[in-house]
Amino acid sequence: MSKTIGFIGGGQMAEALIRGLLQATVLNAGQIRVAEPVAQRRRFLEDTYAVTCAPGAQDMAKQCDIIVLAVKPQMMSTVLAELKPLLCEQVIITIAAGIPLSFYSDSLELPDLAVIRVMPNTPALVLEAATALCRNKNVSDNDLAFAERLFSAIGTTTIVEERLMDGVTALSGSGPAYVFSFIEALVDGGIKVGLGKEVAEALAVQTILGSVRLLQESKQHPAVLRAQVTSPGGTTISALHVLEKSGFNGIIMDAVEAACKRSHELGSS
Repeated sequence: MSKTIGFIGGGQMAEALIRGLLQATVLNAGQIRVAEPVAQRRRFLEDTYAVTCAPGAQDMAKQCDIIVLAVKPQMMSTVLAELKPLLCEQVIITIAAGIPLSFYSDSLELPDLAVIRVMPNTPALVLEAATALCRNKNVSDNDLAFAERLFSAIGTTTIVEERLMDGVTALSGSGPAYVFSFIEALVDGGIKVGLGKEVAEALAVQTILGSVRLLQESKQHPAVLRAQVTSPGGTTISALHVLEKSGFNGIIMDAVEAACKRSHELGSS
């Protein structure tokens, strides 16, 4: 694979993708460029991954077939202004949350610009991301397949229509925060009934890991697996009764819906 990729921004998500690409041998270090304004961060990426880094996009954009915009949404307008005179036929991949595909071609005044919008999540840092991708009409099937291969190096991928990206952001993009909150509450529950903090943390984390593994390998519906744990008159049904009375399922659904609404608002502003 001879394509060269340029990352605009060398933060954690860019690093996770670089690490995954190198570990999966999708690319070699010589095919990766990074534009990162912070000198300390540039040195770290160069020393750790042997990739080529530069302070700004003007030093590397024209050398790349694909440009990955790995910056925060509030920085995007500034970054696109810098990129505008440097673009020719590169494919743009953006991991900025909430910004629609049309924003990029409109801002750059390039109606034929090929743009792929991607929503990974923070488990990318351990190469276990859930990533969704969508594209505009200028992206070829081959370019989309290449982008999917890139993000498969840091986890699993799925292709969706752009109208579903706010929902993706709400579910998997924000989802790790819901899971961490649940684990924290589970640990606190263990402490409340007398377990030590370290014991409660170890049990809670392994319970989550084991439950997810069981769900994946059994390919059964979560309700079926839940029923297998729930004995008549037992401890589990007593706990589930409390969750049901408190509206546990409804709370989670409301949280995802609120995140989806906020993602849509951010994309419209």
